[in-house]
Amino acid sequence: MQAEPPSTGPSRLSPSGASTFVQCPRRWKFRYIDRLADPPGEDALVGNFAHRVLELLLQRPAELRTVAEARTIARSVWQETKEQSDYQDLQLDDEQARHFRWKAWKAIEGLWQLEDPTKIDVRATEQDVQAELAGVPFRGIVDRLEQDADGVIVTDYKSGKAPGPRYSRARLDQVLLYAAAVEASTGELPRYAQLLYLGQRTVGIDVNRQEITEVTDKLAKTWQDIHEACHQGSFDARPGPLCSWCPFVALCPQGNAEVERRTEAKAAQEAAWLTMAS
Repeated sequence: MQAEPPSTGPSRLSPSGASTFVQCPRRWKFRYIDRLADPPGEDALVGNFAHRVLELLLQRPAELRTVAEARTIARSVWQETKEQSDYQDLQLDDEQARHFRWKAWKAIEGLWQLEDPTKIDVRATEQDVQAELAGVPFRGIVDRLEQDADGVIVTDYKSGKAPGPRYSRARLDQVLLYAAAVEASTGELPRYAQLLYLGQRTVGIDVNRQEITEVTDKLAKTWQDIHEACHQGSFDARPGPLCSWCPFVALCPQGNAEVERRTEAKAAQEAAWLTMAS
């Protein structure tokens, strides 16, 4: 399946851009066409902190990839993080800042619950991969490429809650796209792609031609949908539970209505429970 690039809109597509459009075209427009600020929340910054520490740790010689070394790196990264405007915008007090560091450290420490980093043969960290996938100009940043006896493994860290079995497969599209981009740029198809949900579990998949075709076809379909939306100037809202966390909800009548509906439904449910309990 080949895709035509949109005449307006982005010059390339990333996994986050694709998933944002699928989730809600209007949010995508606010972020990628209108270029409105979409500041990361606390959980996203915790994830950024953990990713940076693990990036630096896995660049160390294998024998130095210890918990003690990670702690030393984390102290240095904290000095960088607390000066960043996105972090300062959170306006955390001392207790909240301690909780932020604790959450980040628990994610970092969670790596050792999933693997022994001294045994990983690292080929690259934070690898920028750019390629044309099914006609779509694609770019992604791979947290880690590693080598084992059977081939290349694509690894991405996640600091959020691991999905249940029902939703695990859908989360793997990102790393499968990375695998496709690695093949397109190097000629070598990774054998495995995985998400490390730090401190929880690993979700992974064998990479094969069928999986690559399916995920790149979906990417091409999203690219075509973006093209149509840009051509028509129509970006529909898709209201749902995530509206409450959307930074653009004040600009979206449907999103506002969804938040109000859910707030009223929750209040009615709580009132019903209180009535039953009295």
